[in-house]
Amino acid sequence: MQALLKQQIQHSPAFVLDMDQVRANLQPLRYLQQATGCKVLYSMKALPLASLLSALKPHVDGISVSSLFEARLASELLGQQGDLHLTTPGLRADEFAEVAALCSHISFNSLSQYQRLGDFASGYSRGLRINPKLSFAADQRYDPCRMHSKLGVDIALLTEELPEGIEGLQFHTAFSQTELQPLLRTLKRLEPLLHRHAKLKWLNLGGGYLYHSIADLQVLRDAIRQIKATFAEDVYLEPGKALVGNAGYLTTTVLDRFDSDGKPVLVLDTSVNHHPKIFEYQLKPALHQEVPNGMCSAILAGSSCLAGDVFGEYRFERIPSIGEKLFFKDVGAYSLIKASRFNGYALPAIYLWRDGRPVLLRADDYQDYRRQWGI
Repeated sequence: MQALLKQQIQHSPAFVLDMDQVRANLQPLRYLQQATGCKVLYSMKALPLASLLSALKPHVDGISVSSLFEARLASELLGQQGDLHLTTPGLRADEFAEVAALCSHISFNSLSQYQRLGDFASGYSRGLRINPKLSFAADQRYDPCRMHSKLGVDIALLTEELPEGIEGLQFHTAFSQTELQPLLRTLKRLEPLLHRHAKLKWLNLGGGYLYHSIADLQVLRDAIRQIKATFAEDVYLEPGKALVGNAGYLTTTVLDRFDSDGKPVLVLDTSVNHHPKIFEYQLKPALHQEVPNGMCSAILAGSSCLAGDVFGEYRFERIPSIGEKLFFKDVGAYSLIKASRFNGYALPAIYLWRDGRPVLLRADDYQDYRRQWGI
């Protein structure tokens, strides 16, 4: 892949989405669909690229969204094919009629939200997002069940019947999990609530699991079958990063090389503003060319004037030269959607990689910057 990216990607920086890898990531979910009858929704907040949504359309049962604009785009691309699920803490009264007309399912984030908006429109299936009060993320910034969480109805508030009109429940408690124990523990926590009520129309298990990295899915298969037999007619999964995370590359070129306080610094033509989670969470993104036991190291820094615009220190067999291309990998989720033109630098060009060749979708230019800021 590295050689092909070097030879065939003309723009730098560029975001490249490997559709062959996306198709491979779909396989464990297709197994679960066929083995259990569960339904798969793509969580478009990870990467709302229209070309991706269109390619996924034949392989998923719908899309999950978090806003009116996401719902509009998903609806345009789905048409009448598939379900459209929404949950958000920021549901607006002035948008609700349109949201309800677009969506097949809405999981209200709080009892207050449901009481104020639940009867404003009809035609969609009403649900609640549940906070099971189980934390699995080491970093509380990722933890939907942190103290004083804004995400979901505290399960302790649902000791009686579910509010009238509620047909389903949704939860999301994990992030980038490669084993299923958090999901099984969450289901166990929900069992008393589920036993108290008549069979739900649906239960949405949320996202946060990297199915392609989970060796044994039989436990999940059996759990879904049990849920469908006992608690809910339909079961939904919401993969986002699981489909696109390891399918995304950020290609970049070395602009400058110098020493700073005894360490080589390579300035790249991209920046952490093209993948803000790097700065927000102080992450070091994986680099395709890094050699873990390499003889030398260099700091890779972005081209903006932000002092903290640094990707990290990486090891190599030799220090890359000015003009050389490098590739960050596993950046398919929550990167491009958050990217900005800080300092006036263009956004990465966007490519789809299909059947061994790249297809250029968009190259950012000055007119795009001008449209954003020439007001």
